Amino acid sequence: MAADLTADAGWAVSTRGIDYVLHVASPFPSTQPEDDDELIVPARDGALRVLSAARDAGVKRVVMTSSFAAIGYGHTTEGPFDETVWTDTNAPIRAYIKSKTIAERAAWEFMDREGGLLELTVINPTGIFGPALGPDYSGSLGLINALLTRQMPFLPDVSFGVVDVRDAADLHLRAMTSPDAAGERFIAPGGVASLADMAGSLRADLGAAASKVPTRRIPTWMLRPLATFVPSLRELSSDAGIRRMPALGKAARVLGWEARPIRQTVIDTARSLLALQEANAD
Repeated sequence: MAADLTADAGWAVSTRGIDYVLHVASPFPSTQPEDDDELIVPARDGALRVLSAARDAGVKRVVMTSSFAAIGYGHTTEGPFDETVWTDTNAPIRAYIKSKTIAERAAWEFMDREGGLLELTVINPTGIFGPALGPDYSGSLGLINALLTRQMPFLPDVSFGVVDVRDAADLHLRAMTSPDAAGERFIAPGGVASLADMAGSLRADLGAAASKVPTRRIPTWMLRPLATFVPSLRELSSDAGIRRMPALGKAARVLGWEARPIRQTVIDTARSLLALQEANAD
């Protein structure tokens, strides 16, 4: 049964007779919308539709994919930010970040107000990387591709949390069934890496396949005017020079979750992208 985040039809049927719901959908465009509500409304209302239908159908637990975007933005310090922290939506943040924060807050408020016997667990991943399933891959994988193909000619001073998609999936499954996960948020980072770290891993492990990976770093004062002319640098320019450190440990401590090394994730991502390029060239 098909269901749409922006419409009521289909949700009652979709949740009937099941014990668990993993709500992983939220709009994530490649460019910023003209109106923030283009992302906020479907993210918030979609989450509420899922929760309402799950409660009415007698579902045991919903695991909702939120984001570290709902935790670590709009602050004046570098962190580390743990699961008790919320992004400041009054700060000058991008529409996607605002949408994830508002949607997750709405979900917890729904649970407090009218959740009934339904349980909610939220996963807050950092940047998700890992092997691509096909050519229609995410923006985070697009960063690795930009390094491999020199669409990104320089290395901005940008760092972010990294989690492997396979480890993120594992955490969702643990959160779905563990009694200790009910009513909890879990940040999902394997650690923090810079673009320079990633570029170094690619050059060290991939040999000739990484021959186009940039080596020159660009200072932040130079990046912002240059980003006007280099599309691959535009989204990164607003985060250059800023550190947002996710707190590590809760998912491991409560659920026994373990993330693989970031270097392995980066290399596995790159190899999958190279394989796609070879397949498309045939």
